[in-house]
Amino acid sequence: MTLLLIAPLGAPLLAAGAHAVPGRRRGTSWPGALSAAAVLASGIVLAVQTAGGPRTGLHGLLRADSLSAFMLIVIGAVALLAMLASPAYLAAEEAAGHATARDTRRYGVLTQAFVAAMALAVLAASLGTLWVAIEATTIVTAFLVGHRRTRNATEAAWKYVVICSAGIALAFLGVALLHFAAQHAHVPSSGSLDWTELAAHAGSLDPQVTRIAVALLVLGFGAKAGLAPLHAWLPDAHSQAPAPVSALMSGVLLSVAFYAVLRVKVIADAALGAGFARALLLTAALASLALAAALLLGQRDYKRMLAYSSIEHMGLLALGAAIGTPLAMTAVLLHVLGHGLAKSVAFLTSGHIQQAAGTSRIAAVRGFAARSPLIGGGFGAAVLALLGFPPFSLFASELAIFRAGFTAGLGWAVGAALVLLLVITAAVASGTARMLLGAPGTGPGAATLPSRPPLGAAAGLLLGLSACAVLGIGLGPLHDLLLDAAAVLGAH
Repeated sequence: MTLLLIAPLGAPLLAAGAHAVPGRRRGTSWPGALSAAAVLASGIVLAVQTAGGPRTGLHGLLRADSLSAFMLIVIGAVALLAMLASPAYLAAEEAAGHATARDTRRYGVLTQAFVAAMALAVLAASLGTLWVAIEATTIVTAFLVGHRRTRNATEAAWKYVVICSAGIALAFLGVALLHFAAQHAHVPSSGSLDWTELAAHAGSLDPQVTRIAVALLVLGFGAKAGLAPLHAWLPDAHSQAPAPVSALMSGVLLSVAFYAVLRVKVIADAALGAGFARALLLTAALASLALAAALLLGQRDYKRMLAYSSIEHMGLLALGAAIGTPLAMTAVLLHVLGHGLAKSVAFLTSGHIQQAAGTSRIAAVRGFAARSPLIGGGFGAAVLALLGFPPFSLFASELAIFRAGFTAGLGWAVGAALVLLLVITAAVASGTARMLLGAPGTGPGAATLPSRPPLGAAAGLLLGLSACAVLGIGLGPLHDLLLDAAAVLGAH
């Protein structure tokens, strides 16, 4: 079992070593996809193994339950899409003079370290290890955001580091306070930050200290998840990062940070009752939705548009977590997977569009559906999925969250969220329609955009959209896993 728990960490690190070998750029384009597939396979195996209960490894440092296994599946699926698209994207960057062979090797090492850090975060048995893993993702992705090393990219990387480090610092204070409360509740020192130990002794934790700790943890990890008010890094980072990195960051890193919030909520509910965490999450949810709606109305950059869409979807996750019923928590987890798949495809196709048009301005892009049906169609379909249209899974997950909210007596919050979602839908649909419809443009990208992307990238786009659509029709083997994962979060 220890080997199975280590596999999701070891596969990306082995691939990073392959990428680091000088002079083998073409020969090392495949380890990234293989390592992502290994993480996905490990998540599936762990989902089967943990059906009978959690599994531990490395002397209790790692623990996998149904929730951890589900998150590994999300990480592996999104990473697979990003790694399939990376070779073609990097080749185009080198051809355009935006990157060198050394930059490409560094990209390969950093992306695999990024995936390994996220895998460690969801497999961590303690809050302390989780904090370290989340901080590691900040360090690694800062270099990826500044990949092009332009002034704007460097500025975005620094902004990302400063804001996320401030959030992580707040989370560290929360960890320290929770450790203090656990020590005074006579929780064994070896388990004072262990998830199961904290949940088991939650009734003995000092309520006042625990309230402050939970507030700091939700605010700190919420900053990394892109929730208001510490959200400002997200649009800048996504507008400058390479498209596959944006897919990883928006498609799964935000959800990994929100996973930390969900783990904290379990302890908070047991120690303080459901009301305190519910109030925090409802505030963050509605603030994030309102912010996304306001900023999307006048958005002129399609990569920033997708970034603000991520804030919207994190707000929806916070709304579902605040509701907290079994239906809501199951819908939240389904939304995590659906958003990861759809947002990855949206960012990957936006990368092709940007490389062809030479800009991320909406006004400079016209008629992409006619110029490249696969790229333009993929972008349009991904946006429809993100807006919650059937048959994609986000339609089912959003409908379930709203239904759970009305049932739980939070109709006022759901009503406010629906109004904001109408504004967001109108803004995003308008910008996307201007990009895809109409006569093809005659700008510099008109002659350089291929009619279809390379085979690996095209396969990733079709695979992501197909999986998102299939999940909207039926969950299949994921049904029991989602129910078990929701039960881990206290939704019985």
